[in-house]
Amino acid sequence: MTSFLFLGVFPALMAFAAAYDLTTMTIPNKLTAAVALAFVAVAGLCHLPASEVAWHLAAGLLVLAVTFAMFAAGWMGGGDAKLAAGIALWLGFADLLDYFMLASILGGVLTVALLLARRYPLPMVLARLPWALKLHAPETGIPYGIALAIAALAILPHTEIMLRAFSN
Repeated sequence: MTSFLFLGVFPALMAFAAAYDLTTMTIPNKLTAAVALAFVAVAGLCHLPASEVAWHLAAGLLVLAVTFAMFAAGWMGGGDAKLAAGIALWLGFADLLDYFMLASILGGVLTVALLLARRYPLPMVLARLPWALKLHAPETGIPYGIALAIAALAILPHTEIMLRAFSN
């Protein structure tokens, strides 16, 4: 069951977050809640000690506080802030720096690519899609959930919680 949560549910949630953010420029609260609830299930199935769960919760809360300050400053979307906090639950402090370094790099590449793409007209096949038109509009933000989700998928296989899950 634990391997299903890691190899099935978590990647599906990340893929859904990236796709949903790409096509709607939002990340639903239900999705972030599912990420958090899946962590609770994994923590129980991995028999994480209460002290370790508390550190994971502290990482999630810290990330939530920092990203909400960034949201308040207009630097990121609220859905991105909540998704980052949900992912931080899974990673804990041990893997948070690696995650945010990779998410920052991927987010920078995504931002530059999207800003460059917005300089050119959309291909006709994409110009008929409402979500592509919205994404292409210069006044639209960046769907940073894509970078957050890809970074989570790249980092998770190397995390302490993953090692624990597959050693049980």
